[in-house]
Amino acid sequence: MTLAIPRLDRSTAEEHGLTIADFLVPIRLGERVNSRVRDVALILLGVLFVAICAQIYVPIEPVPFTGQTFGVLATGAALGFRRGGLSLGLYLLIGAIGLPVFAQGREGTDVVLGVSGGYLVGFVFAAAIVGRLAELGWDRQIVGSLGAMFIGNALIYVVGLPWLAVVGGYSMEETVAYGLTPFLVWDAAKLAVAAGIFPVAWWVVGRRPDDR
Repeated sequence: MTLAIPRLDRSTAEEHGLTIADFLVPIRLGERVNSRVRDVALILLGVLFVAICAQIYVPIEPVPFTGQTFGVLATGAALGFRRGGLSLGLYLLIGAIGLPVFAQGREGTDVVLGVSGGYLVGFVFAAAIVGRLAELGWDRQIVGSLGAMFIGNALIYVVGLPWLAVVGGYSMEETVAYGLTPFLVWDAAKLAVAAGIFPVAWWVVGRRPDDR
């Protein structure tokens, strides 16, 4: 008897590795632009998008409510594994060297090395993993999209919470109270919005294949 194992790759052979960002550039323009130039432009757009989302915040301590997570998950899913990871890596780098792209317009290595720095580092991994799942077609149906966003969001906490505990000198209970519990409802809302965008976007792409 053969066991049926769900297939992780939900994209067709023709679509394998494609993400929604590959359809943002009209075909005629894409044919005239070098693929590396296009990828660099998309990576920079990802940095800008996350930086804008970061300025949506509620200033609480030690970790503020921000729109960054939404920006990270959406950017990863839109750009894919390599471009998504590079985009968030660049975001982390330019913030560390002095551009005010982090939440509340903050910047510098003191932010990266501070109590919320683990979340920033986690963004890079989350964007890459969500991007890879998007390349496998997870973002084309609502259940898969929700699953991808949940995994990415969880990964941010996997990195962020231990970092918060060590840098802040908090106990396990304090770490959960300060760095996880207050954000669950906020993150669930952002996750749901991010997850809902992509199936709709793919539906639009499928409905208008000649207008890309």
